[in-house]
This record gives sequence, C-alpha cells and structure tokens, in this order.
Amino acid sequence: MTAEDEALVGGMANAEAVFRRGELVERPAPRNARAVHAYLVALKEHGFDAAPAPVGLTADGREQLTFIPGDVALPPFPHWAMTSSALESVGSLLRRLHEASAAVAVDTRAEWPADLADPEGGEMLCHNDVCPENVVFRDGCAAALIDFDYAAPGRALWDIAMTARYWVPMVDPESAAAFYPSGLDAAARLRILADGYGLSAGDRAELPGVIEEATEVCRAFVARRAAGGDPVYLRALAARGGWERWDRVQTWLADHRKTLTAALLR
Repeated sequence: MTAEDEALVGGMANAEAVFRRGELVERPAPRNARAVHAYLVALKEHGFDAAPAPVGLTADGREQLTFIPGDVALPPFPHWAMTSSALESVGSLLRRLHEASAAVAVDTRAEWPADLADPEGGEMLCHNDVCPENVVFRDGCAAALIDFDYAAPGRALWDIAMTARYWVPMVDPESAAAFYPSGLDAAARLRILADGYGLSAGDRAELPGVIEEATEVCRAFVARRAAGGDPVYLRALAARGGWERWDRVQTWLADHRKTLTAALLR
C-alpha cells in the first residue's frame, strides 16, 4: 500500500484488503476471477452498465476493477439508505441486473461458489450478496452493484430473497435495532422492494418461504466459517447475539409468513 492508496471499508470477507488507486479498485481476486470478469464484460454488452468493469489480474493474486463513484451505506445504516425510495430503487436495479444476466450464458466450467448460492440452481448468474455495503448510491438512488464474489447460478427469486434479507431487513425488531433505523415496517418494505422489482403475483406468493430458505443457507454459511475458526465471523457472531439471534430471526420469519405474504399480494 502506498501513500496514494485509499483503503475502502465495508463488508466482511475482504475487510482491510480493498484499496482505491486513482480510478481503479484493487482487491483480493476470487478463485474464479476470470469467469467473473468475463461475466461483467458480458453484462455490459447486454446493457447493464451498473457494475465495475474488469481491468486485470496482478501477479500476487489481486484483481483490478474500475472504481464506481457514489455513496455506500455502512452499518449502522443511515436513514438516507433506508428510505422507501431508496428501497424501491434497489429493487429496480436488481431487475435490471437480472434482465441482462438472463441473456448471458453461464460458464459451466467455472467454479461458482456454493456458499450463498440457490440450492435449486438455475440458468442465470445471481449476485447473491446485494447487501447495503455492495450497492453504490447517487442522489439517494441505487446506481450500481459491486462485489460479485458470491455470484452463482440460481433463480431470480432467490436473489430477491437474499436482497430482502439485508434491505427490508427480514429480521425480528430486536435484531434490526442493532443496525437499522427504528420504525421500519418489514411487511410494507418487502412490498416496496417487490414493487420496485416488478415481481409477479406467483413469485410474491413464494417469496416469504424462499426468504426463510435463504436465511437457513446464510446461517449454515456463518456456521462453516465459525467452525473453521475465521476470526471475522467469530467476532461478528459474538457481537450480534450468537446463535440465539439466528433462532430468534428464524422464529420471527415463520411466525410472520402469512402477514408478509398478505402484504405482498394486497
């Protein structure tokens, strides 16, 4: 790191390892970096210009991407990132990604990570990690997506469910209070996200159940990291209430399934 480098904060997997160097971002390259880079190029060719453009790979295992200017929300998340209009714009941006991604052939030779992937698989690549730290805003609207490290084949509905977990958020009020502004109405916000995306009635009926499934996958992901001794996830698990919090979230989701479904279909 040189004096001209700017450390970029946010996220957990690459904490303290991402730097901006002028108009470039340099970060640890995922194992399938060449496949991810080809995907990013193809997205742009199919009209999606709201993602970084790959520049290259370094000899020491890092990747270089174009820097996307704008604002990124970090926890505790500010009010400007949690407005209804911001949420609606996240849904709209995700729809744009999926429309372009559906036109891009999946590289079946690549090792797409299974960590957060749709257990049912799919014929298009999903982002799988559209959390606030991975969305760039301009003028209060979602303008770009970054960090495609967990991209993998799946259903569009799975990606929407994963996004809802972070942005609604799909957690009990006690858990939400630790990182989100107070007073967020989960059922109403889930409807706003679905409206912003333009989700069909059939998919709306399925969404709460898929969110529960996605939460189970995320819990298993954290459990694997913790069991492997990953200090980042061990610290986060301890700071966020441990497994009791996960139990509370999953119980809350199951208890509110009918309420959430009614809000989506109203």
